[in-house]
Amino acid sequence: MLFNSLEFLVFFPVVTILFFLLPPNRRWVLLLIASYWFYMSWRPEYALLIAFSTIIDYFCSYRMAALPDQRARRPYLWLSMAVNLGLLMLYKYLGFFISSAGSVAQAVGIDWQAPVLDILLPVGISFYTFQTMSYTIDVYNGVVKPERHAGIFAVFVAFFPQLVAGPIERAGSLLPQFRKVQYLDGDRIASGLRLMAWGMFKKVVIADRISVAVNHVYGSPYDHPGPVLALATVLFALQIYCDFSGYSDIAIGCARVLGFNLMLNFRQPYHAASIADFWKRWHISLSTWFRDYVYIPLGGNRTVKWRWYNNLFLTFLVSGLWHGANWTFVAWGALHGIYLVLAIVFGPLRDRMAKATGLARLPRLSHLLNVAWTIVLVLIGWVFFRAANIGDALHIIQASFTGHGDWLNPAAAKAMILSLGISTSELLIALVAIGFMEAVHLIHARYGAASFLQRMPAVARYGVYAGLVGAIVYYGAYHGGGEFIYFQF
Repeated sequence: MLFNSLEFLVFFPVVTILFFLLPPNRRWVLLLIASYWFYMSWRPEYALLIAFSTIIDYFCSYRMAALPDQRARRPYLWLSMAVNLGLLMLYKYLGFFISSAGSVAQAVGIDWQAPVLDILLPVGISFYTFQTMSYTIDVYNGVVKPERHAGIFAVFVAFFPQLVAGPIERAGSLLPQFRKVQYLDGDRIASGLRLMAWGMFKKVVIADRISVAVNHVYGSPYDHPGPVLALATVLFALQIYCDFSGYSDIAIGCARVLGFNLMLNFRQPYHAASIADFWKRWHISLSTWFRDYVYIPLGGNRTVKWRWYNNLFLTFLVSGLWHGANWTFVAWGALHGIYLVLAIVFGPLRDRMAKATGLARLPRLSHLLNVAWTIVLVLIGWVFFRAANIGDALHIIQASFTGHGDWLNPAAAKAMILSLGISTSELLIALVAIGFMEAVHLIHARYGAASFLQRMPAVARYGVYAGLVGAIVYYGAYHGGGEFIYFQF
């Protein structure tokens, strides 16, 4: 069941009404049924995986609570990790590793044909697996106490607003909320609905519209000139942001309507002035997960420099692999790890150059240049993320830096725009919507979007709401199924 579907348009109001009609001590039952119903709308049998993971982690955490020290708890931690990582390995990575082994065998002259595994990836498995893994790790470390109520723990694992694509919540934040009584609060519900509408606008008006051009160009990269490849990469950067942050906004808004608070997952990432800053703004729930459960356990920055660099690089390498069973994702993660290591190594030189050139005395100009440079680095990374294979990615990057003088030729520029595979009117709608989104981002950064709206006259405020809903209805691109990009992870 997609957030941007008619089924959800019926499902969510019904669940919300029933939730507030039920006695507080029975609401977890409704949430559990609704969450499994929501997930089973894709493929019913894969709900068994969530149930299996839930049972194992509940048992392991329950047993760990009865043991006095970490050494005694360790077998149950390993059991939990083995089950969760084993499910990920089986459904997400086994075919990738087997095919990669087959390629290596062929390269060294071994005549071995790798078997093809036709295993459908369960939607959202990477997200709920990481969420429940962090719970058992926190119980093992004594950070949180295990949840004794099996039903409430099952809701925590399968909570439908954030089940499929996050945010990846921590037990210490979300679990206690299921034991609190949520009351009807008009302001909170209005806030949640506004956020849901904003996320839907980004998804269906921007992301789904420009996906046509991105799919067309990246589907045949050798048939397009460099400027078109570069433009398609910029469009993909906007598509993936609007698609994924749109999902996160809808998820957070849904939970807020029901009385639950989920963590912020995006904070204007393309305004970042460095790659490190970008990762403090992009997919925050995942980047903090890798920081707390991979980077810090490896030693973080509290070690010798070479190990610090190694810890950074390995964390992002694993992060890339988390995103998908393809060498393009591994390359994307490794590239971001290299970016961060080089930023540390050459940081002192950069500061000296800024002082020598006078940029240090021009902080606004320096900031803008840093933002522009960060965007270029991120765009290069997005090429690997979106391309079908490494060869395509390298071609796109190389070609994207050539031929931009053709934009000065009106006939050539028109031909390149037409070659995007999207009509001029559709592209214009997308550009206007993107401009509106950026204006909202600037207003939010300066005033806070919610407080800015509240200071507006009621007529103007409701006019904005009506305009946003109207744009979703009349300008939404409802083609091609409209699945969210991160569902594949």
